[in-house]
This record gives sequence, structure tokens and C-alpha cells, in this order.
Amino acid sequence: MQLGGAIDRPAALTEADLAARAPITQTVSFSSGSGAQTHTYTGAGLWPLLNDAGIQVDSARKNDLLGRYLLATGADGYKVVFALGELSPDFGNKPGVVAYAETTAGTSAPLGTADGPFRVTAPGDVKGGRYVSNLTRLDVLAAPATAAAIPGGGASSSFAVSGKVGTAMSFTAADLKAMTAAPDLAVGANVYRGVSLWTLLSGLGLPTTPKNATLGMYAVVTGSDGYRATLSLGEIDPGFGGKAAMVAYQMNGADLTTTGFARLVVPGEVKQGRSVSNLIAIEVFSATAP
Repeated sequence: MQLGGAIDRPAALTEADLAARAPITQTVSFSSGSGAQTHTYTGAGLWPLLNDAGIQVDSARKNDLLGRYLLATGADGYKVVFALGELSPDFGNKPGVVAYAETTAGTSAPLGTADGPFRVTAPGDVKGGRYVSNLTRLDVLAAPATAAAIPGGGASSSFAVSGKVGTAMSFTAADLKAMTAAPDLAVGANVYRGVSLWTLLSGLGLPTTPKNATLGMYAVVTGSDGYRATLSLGEIDPGFGGKAAMVAYQMNGADLTTTGFARLVVPGEVKQGRSVSNLIAIEVFSATAP
């Protein structure tokens, strides 16, 4: 398996290389085309593997890590995206592993040819689409966002959705309030009201081919000061990661004002670095080969 992209120490990793790292055994359950599945895998922690390789970031940009993503590629070309913010213990803290063994009937053995020699896991996902079998590459990549900061930043009054959507569109507070509100979202001491990010993007039209096309896609959300955060579409899709990210227009019953009319709010995070105020842009991308 090749580890590459925007890292300091790219490498071709063997099973022995991964087995030499601190082993993690995890039991995961998910649904697939053949029904419900439960597996007990042993592997190397995905985030420690990336972190030890030296993730390259732009030190001049605040939380630049959150603007980057991981592309996992299988031997058949199947591609899946994980946002680095989704994986980082400081933010989304998704504890994926690069599995090299499975325990069946009490005995651990290398992964069979159907899944191995390596498979990346996505614990907590409803379906198994992000469990990439026959894993051949892991690449850290920077999102090619183009939305520029507004000089001086400040409160926003609209944001544009563009990129890999069927219809590019701009939204104001009135537009958001005219949509069906998602269930209120409590984050810390605050309660937000707004629109599901997944509902907003899927309503504009997302690719349906090839199979699971959206699992190889991600959205970059930009604030008026140029601050960016990336979310993989797989993590917000209710059929996979199910993270209830929201484009909020109210907090604690009052319209947002000084933080702009709309704010991206990401629940269940250790730190709220991926919650972006003063929204001006959401750009949707399909991951490309490094």
C-alpha cells in the first residue's frame, strides 16, 4: 500500500510495516448489499499513521489541516474521501484503522483476497461503502477551493453553492427559512436552527453515477475572512456517516447577526474548528487522483 500526497514521509507499506505499529482491534457493524455485517478487525490506527508521516499544512492559514482530506483508493479504482478534520482526534475523532487481520471464531488471520491485504474502516457508518477493500493507496490532499475572503471579513448576507452540483445557487436568510428546518441542534450551551447541509446539497443535485459517487466527494465551506473547513459528503450522508451538519440561521431562538446570517455547525466534535461563521461559499468537489 502506498502512502503519499501532502506528507513529509511517503512510503510503500507492507503488512509487516503495519503490524510493527501499535495494534488496534475493533468490532464494527454495518449494512451492505448482502445484509448486516459484523467484523472484528486488527490494524494500524489511521490517524496515527497519517500523523507520523508528517501532514503538510500552510502555517499561515488558521487550522489549515481542516482544509485537507484523505483519499483512499482500492485496487479496482474505487475511491472514498475522509476529511482530515473528520479523522483528527482534536475534531471529528473518527477512529478508523487500516486493517490487515480479522478475527473469526476466535482466531485472527490475515484478510482474505476479497478484502485484503488491507482494508480501511469507517466505524460508526450505517453502510459499508467507506470500508475500502483491497486498499492500495492513501493520499493526503489539499482541497482546491477558490472562494476568496472578503476584504475586512465581517458579517455575510448570502453564500453561493458551486462546483459538482446540478444547479449552482446563492442563498439568503429568507431562502434558508423557506426550506424545511432540520431538527434543532444543541452544541455546547447553544441551540441552533437551520437546514441540513446534506439536504441543501442533495437538493441541488449530486452525481448518482458511478456507484457511491458521492463517497468520493467533499465540500469546502468558506467564511468571509477566508477561513475554511472541509467535510466529506460520506460523513454527512444519512446513509453512511450520518453527521447532522447544519447551515444554521438562528441561535437560541434569535437570528444570527454578528456572525453573519448563516453558520456551518458540525455536531459531535471535540473542538468546533469546523463550525464556520459568516458563510460566503460552499464548493463541492470530486476527489481526483494525486
